[in-house]
Amino acid sequence: MNRRRSWYSIRLAILLTFAVALLSFATGVANIATPTIVPGPLSPYVHDTVQQTAGFTGALTGFLLVLSAVGLRRGLRAAWLSTMVFLPLTAAQGLLQSNSLSLPLVALSLLALPVVGFNRKRFTQDISLSTTQLGALTAIIGAQIYGTVGTYALREQFGGVNNLTDAFYYTLVTASTVGYGDASPTTQVARLFGMSVIVIGTASFAIALGSVLGPAIEARFSRALGIMNESQLATLEDHVIVLGYGELTEPILEELQETTAFVVIVPDKEHTTELAERDYKVITGEPSDEAVLERVGIDRARAVVAATNSDAEDALSILTARQLNPNIRIVAAATERENIRKLKRAGANTVISPAVIGGHLLVQSALGQRGMEDFADRILDVDEEHTDAV
Repeated sequence: MNRRRSWYSIRLAILLTFAVALLSFATGVANIATPTIVPGPLSPYVHDTVQQTAGFTGALTGFLLVLSAVGLRRGLRAAWLSTMVFLPLTAAQGLLQSNSLSLPLVALSLLALPVVGFNRKRFTQDISLSTTQLGALTAIIGAQIYGTVGTYALREQFGGVNNLTDAFYYTLVTASTVGYGDASPTTQVARLFGMSVIVIGTASFAIALGSVLGPAIEARFSRALGIMNESQLATLEDHVIVLGYGELTEPILEELQETTAFVVIVPDKEHTTELAERDYKVITGEPSDEAVLERVGIDRARAVVAATNSDAEDALSILTARQLNPNIRIVAAATERENIRKLKRAGANTVISPAVIGGHLLVQSALGQRGMEDFADRILDVDEEHTDAV
């Protein structure tokens, strides 16, 4: 099936990216720690300093590529872009390291590049930063600029500060409270300025860590408890709300995952945990509860889908959703044919009975109706196979 092949293709892209990241880090560290590695074919043409620099930067690139691979797993567009930048970089660093250990890195990087590039359309999620995170990022950048510019302007009053690199280094080690002591103020004015860098820098670092780690910890607890936090719920817009979970819901979720944002409301935590582990947005609650529907932003949603194994529960959920948003489009699946009209009276715009449609297709195909098999294959996304003409 096309969908299955696509899933394997995405997984291959992520695994190759992880492999390149680990190999880049390993070869970089090995190149720094053991300069006497068996030289490669380009070794006579690359200076030793360049080889060591490529090893150091290769280890750093490998670390950053791990973060990109994690972003790929979440479907982030920014992660795809960074990966497409890092893969040629790791290949170039492997060439510059010019030893026998770096040759597999070059080959694997060049292999991963077209695989990741081919799956470009599969990574469409945007990174959404909250106002707090944007403010923290601005604060830490501003603190570094303040410290670097100020230190460079007062460089004659500092020991060990001669250029912008030294000034940035002093600001970074001071703000991060590392304080190696190899660059230090020598006058009262410089000491007062250094104190201001400590206060502003440590405060910006603390705010940045809090804004990044806080939501991450909150999201981890929320996922473990089977709930979405308020910040996640607030970002939902123009999404689809899936009411309940059952056998009919599973193919709907697979289809929605490739097309639009959605959130699932399930009444039991067991299904919530299961869906959350598959990176679905899910919240525990009764699909017919007004408060739950308001939390998932039914006033901002584009559509509602109800397709569980209980037509009675679907009807109640549809009725509540229609009352909260009279203009929203509601689609339902009826397990029993006689309930189609009831679901429409409850407020569904469209009601589909999979059993009725499936039965009709089976009978028409059995009677030799031309085109039924092709139609069924298109719906099920089945690859064309060699079959006898109908």
